[in-house]
Amino acid sequence: MIESIINPLHTSWGIWSITLGSAWLVGVSKSGLKGIAMVTIPLLAHFYGGMASAGLLVPFLVFGDLFAIRYYYKSLRWEHIKKLYPYALAGIAMALVVGGMISDGQFRNIIGISVLLCLGLIFYRDYSGASDSFTRQNWFARILGVSGGFATMIGNAAGPIFNLYLLSMRLPKNSFIATGAVFYLSLNFLKVPLHFFVWKSISLETLQLNFVMLPAVWIGSVTGKYLVRFIPEREFRIFVTVVIAVSAVLLFF
Repeated sequence: MIESIINPLHTSWGIWSITLGSAWLVGVSKSGLKGIAMVTIPLLAHFYGGMASAGLLVPFLVFGDLFAIRYYYKSLRWEHIKKLYPYALAGIAMALVVGGMISDGQFRNIIGISVLLCLGLIFYRDYSGASDSFTRQNWFARILGVSGGFATMIGNAAGPIFNLYLLSMRLPKNSFIATGAVFYLSLNFLKVPLHFFVWKSISLETLQLNFVMLPAVWIGSVTGKYLVRFIPEREFRIFVTVVIAVSAVLLFF
């Protein structure tokens, strides 16, 4: 009886523990060490399959966003959310249409290449003394918004893309975390019914597991909030840059 409550998907306890650790990493990522939870995407996909793992992960992301907003809401920058949101919605709509037409591998490769190219542009801007005007252009927001919306619907892989945009805006770390959390939360709330009713990758059993593991997300959020206090602004930017690059490379595997 107890096992049916805490392990409704009846996986092995090894997989259950890995899922619990993934929930903790989501909390750490959302409230502090941005992007580190990207490692959970290929990990959960290996054990649950691509679409099923995406549905399992979405409620964890919602929980993590809520905790992050609670900690950092005073630093929120609404103007960046308003700029990206219409394009992200267009990306989600595109994903619903073409999601079944490309393989997981093809999608990950496209996103990985796109992220690395954009990261290269920002790296060039930061260290060559070149003008940063291109990151302020509407086309830059449109490309990252649409590709991020597409990526978040297909495989919850929008983290590197949206973090890339916020990184290009040179936001302080608390504003970076707060703005990202509100933006992700709005998209993740939208994705829950789509996963449930359209793709059927969320079920009552997966939701039960999400709530069983809710404390792990909370503990992760507390851990992330504690750790980020000791990271100076410059080092935080470097950390996010490295995580974005590693996350993009992981998409090829």
